[in-house]
Amino acid sequence: MDQLRDLRNYIEWLEERKSLIRIREELSPILEIPTFLRKLMYSKGPSVIFEKVKGFDNWRIVGNLFPNLDTISSFLSVDNLEEVGFRMIQPLILPIPYKTFDKIKTLGDLTKMSSYLPKKTNKAAFTENVIEGNDNPLDKIPFFKTWPKDGGRYITFGMVITLENEKTVNMGVYRVMILDGNKGIIHWQIHKRGAHVHLNALENKKDEIPVAISIGSDPGTMLASVSPVPYPIDKALFAGIIRNKGIELYELNNGVLVPANSEIVIEGRVLANQLLEEGPFGDHWGYYDKPIEKYPLLVVDRVYLRDDPIYYGTVVGLPPLEDAVIGKAIEKIFKPIMQTIIPEIVNVNYPVEGVFQGMIIVSIKKRYPGQAKKVMNALWGIGQSSLTKIIIVVDHDIDPNDIGKVIWAISSNVNPENDVLIIKGSHSDALDPSNLFPSFGSKMGIDATRKLPEEREGKVWPEIVSEDENVYRKIEEIFGNYLKKDKNLF
Repeated sequence: MDQLRDLRNYIEWLEERKSLIRIREELSPILEIPTFLRKLMYSKGPSVIFEKVKGFDNWRIVGNLFPNLDTISSFLSVDNLEEVGFRMIQPLILPIPYKTFDKIKTLGDLTKMSSYLPKKTNKAAFTENVIEGNDNPLDKIPFFKTWPKDGGRYITFGMVITLENEKTVNMGVYRVMILDGNKGIIHWQIHKRGAHVHLNALENKKDEIPVAISIGSDPGTMLASVSPVPYPIDKALFAGIIRNKGIELYELNNGVLVPANSEIVIEGRVLANQLLEEGPFGDHWGYYDKPIEKYPLLVVDRVYLRDDPIYYGTVVGLPPLEDAVIGKAIEKIFKPIMQTIIPEIVNVNYPVEGVFQGMIIVSIKKRYPGQAKKVMNALWGIGQSSLTKIIIVVDHDIDPNDIGKVIWAISSNVNPENDVLIIKGSHSDALDPSNLFPSFGSKMGIDATRKLPEEREGKVWPEIVSEDENVYRKIEEIFGNYLKKDKNLF
């Protein structure tokens, strides 16, 4: 079975692995199913499919499709997720092929890269059913209301697809507030690629932006859509890199290319000059977000559905929920890329409780004074990490995932007067509740590395205690013997 063929194959694959449960009680997408999903995610439960959706005959809803990292590694057929990141940087780090054999091998590696390219097709199962915009298609889809004080129903994992420069495919997961049967509001924040498309349209005096929203594709493509891939990299190409094979794209009437294996496709237009109030929405920080800034109006021209459609929705709130698992997967995929750009990085941890944008801990192989601050500034200058509020840098022998050791490093190695960097008046995650103004706050860097003499007025750092190796080997053997005799004592 090809678990990356489409959502339905993935569901079958999950069920064969006994990683999916079926809920036969009738539940509503208004609060009930979201509450169930949160309970399931907090319990570290499996994927789930709801077979009876209140108010929506012939619909099913699937959730928690990314329950843990083992599942993600398995459906991508990799031993560890860093392998995916290496695929992306491989052409950049291949040695120069001077010999004939090396040239042939390099050609094979580059040919493999070509297999990641997307392909256009004129067939797509989602064209089985078409509902025109005048027939209020959004009222016929079981979108969630996830929290009691949300401003309405929301698309929570819709892959919003636009064309950048009329040729580069961008797929970003932006929440969409449903206004009525054929209109919504797209919450693409100022730092996101969708917002750049919007800005370019305004600069070029364009009133409308062709847009599509795909809901329910194969898990590899969905993982690619939520990944922080910078412009001008084509998201459809990145989906091929993640899946280890190119995706098929279908061209809609408005010219937007969408995954041909989608369950649901919304085709429409963003009215660039019509900005509306959006929210509130209970977001991944665990607070209700009611933006001060306004977001653009989406007008739906038509909706395409597969027969017996399956809706995929996720929920957010206080971590860790499904987005925490997705975030950790992205952390591991992008780690080799970060190490290529900032080679002193040894390991990375975005703690799930730090909501990813809130905190990152990195370990580095330190060689010169001020290197930790150099790494902080480098991270604040690239991609998604530019929105990170707090960066903690530790030495290479501290595992960033061992929070106890990180706390020890901060407590032992930080002189706050010299080792804490505060940046006032900086760009920030739009959803950060501590912001003074939208997308505008401050940043903090903590240098928790051991300091070189140049960093502490010539004073040499004290030596860390270590065992006498001969004594330790002797005691380890004796200790092991006692452990074998009576394991209950330890």
